[in-house]
Amino acid sequence: MIEFQHVFKSFGRGRNVLADLNFHIDQGEFVFVSGPSGAGKSTLLKLIGGLEPPSRGAVTVNGHRIDKLARRAHPYLRRTVGVILQDAHLLFDRNAFENVLLPLSVTGTEHATATTRARAAMEKVGLRGKEDLNPIEMSGGEQQRLAIARAIVGRPAILIADEPTANLDHASARHIMDVFRDFNQVGVTTLIASHDTQLMGSYANRTLHIEAGRFTDRQGVAA
Repeated sequence: MIEFQHVFKSFGRGRNVLADLNFHIDQGEFVFVSGPSGAGKSTLLKLIGGLEPPSRGAVTVNGHRIDKLARRAHPYLRRTVGVILQDAHLLFDRNAFENVLLPLSVTGTEHATATTRARAAMEKVGLRGKEDLNPIEMSGGEQQRLAIARAIVGRPAILIADEPTANLDHASARHIMDVFRDFNQVGVTTLIASHDTQLMGSYANRTLHIEAGRFTDRQGVAA
């Protein structure tokens, strides 16, 4: 499902942000990536989502070699991967509901079906009744939940999330993790970067620990 083989990533002439990463995630796993700020967690997720190419090595996602994929094919790959970044990249020229609806509009989903699915996604993340708000009117936590609704509305095969509960209180964080677990239990491969060791212990099948762009010997099965 997801495989890295001797993957390196650097920006310009700078040091390697990721250095010789090798790992495999099977379909249906629920995996956390832990590590300090600046360790390379966000960059790793961007490579999986096709948002950045590797500098060296092979990245395979859902049977496709990201490092060999033509740029014009990337939008098709991203339809199978739900991506939630720390910067939500919400669109402020449309309301919350239209933000969630956008991925389905792009893929040509029939309007009535798209509307039903967008409303269900917003309800699932606790945003029922917020459909008409502009994202700029929403709190940081609500914006984060809106980004999650947008990521799950397309029913992706893979969900990747970078610190998805960072702006949420404990109860909201548990609710969002339950949403991820529900998707995982129907076969969605889930990979989450987080500092929250309590959440990792409660939800992860496996935790990969990264420091200075390399995995440490603390990776393995979460307790």
